[in-house]
Amino acid sequence: MIIMDDGIRLDARLDMPAGNPRRCPIAVVIHGFTGNKEERHITAVCRTLNDMGVATLRADMYGHGESGGEFRNHTLFKWLTNALTLIDYARGQEFATDLYLCGHSQGGLTAVLAAAMERDVVKGLIPLSPAVMIPQIAREGELLGQQFDPEHIPDELLSWDGRALSGNYIRVAQTIRVEDAVERYKGPVLIVHGDADEAVPVRYAHELAAGYANAELVIVPGDTHCYDHRLDAVLDAVRRWMGERIGK
Repeated sequence: MIIMDDGIRLDARLDMPAGNPRRCPIAVVIHGFTGNKEERHITAVCRTLNDMGVATLRADMYGHGESGGEFRNHTLFKWLTNALTLIDYARGQEFATDLYLCGHSQGGLTAVLAAAMERDVVKGLIPLSPAVMIPQIAREGELLGQQFDPEHIPDELLSWDGRALSGNYIRVAQTIRVEDAVERYKGPVLIVHGDADEAVPVRYAHELAAGYANAELVIVPGDTHCYDHRLDAVLDAVRRWMGERIGK
């Protein structure tokens, strides 16, 4: 289906648990930078939640997948407005009870920021390999493995897939204070991170978990950013943690 966010088309999918229950929890699941809603780890998490009786809403974010907007022009602010739109849509479903928020990599950072904004709404938060270091390293003058003067922003950077990314991405990222968002969200948090993550060093997951009032950190030994080796361990962690919340 298509969900509109201020004129931008978000290509989305709502998956219900078996039997289409009249009432059930719902989780919004957000992919990462250069990713999309059909990635293996994203769909696997959604299926796991569906099997537990939780509906899931996932969408291609601004400039990604089948959604509107140009990749070059996407920023964390645009992803945040997308996330808030998805949360509003999920809350508006007649069947929806509690709402959970999950995101991978840049989607994990987006989820961390959105949960602070929607702290009265989000029942629980699941950042997967969250790229929470993006604002910090943008202020220090590094992104995508490239160095720059943080006081003189380049017009563009090249992503690892060769696509150009506007310097406005950097300008926006530099203004964000992840620690403020972490302090504002008091609900339960599950962070899952591989200790062989090649994109987001695992130390950032430890720092993130330490900042939350109520966080559990699950480290997956030997696994990568997108869980190429032990996706089963990630799904087990999500299943157990969510089961504790919904009584399954």
